[in-house]
Amino acid sequence: MSNMPTVEFGGKSFTVDEDGFIDDYTNWSEEWVQYVKKEEGIDELNDEHKKVVEVLREYYEKNGIAPMVRVLSKVTGFKLKHIYELFPSGPGKGACKMAGLPKPTGCV
Repeated sequence: MSNMPTVEFGGKSFTVDEDGFIDDYTNWSEEWVQYVKKEEGIDELNDEHKKVVEVLREYYEKNGIAPMVRVLSKVTGFKLKHIYELFPSGPGKGACKMAGLPKPTGCV
């Protein structure tokens, strides 16, 4: 039995790894998004946040991995600097976490 931490938010319980990433992609939900939003210190989720999350999820579903940052930038049309403005802790940590992806390897 693994001793994974859990977080409770919005009446749901999520199992996370030691870095706070959701343990299972299929457990992703709107509550999770709201939880990460709070953790990341993001005041208001806008369409741009949602677009980044959608792109990450679609890419992950097709490829089984998170896209490289420059791919994310290209597909969303957002400059890297802007992605960091949307997700203060960075695209790997903040955006991937919000999208329910596992912690990207080599992610800082």
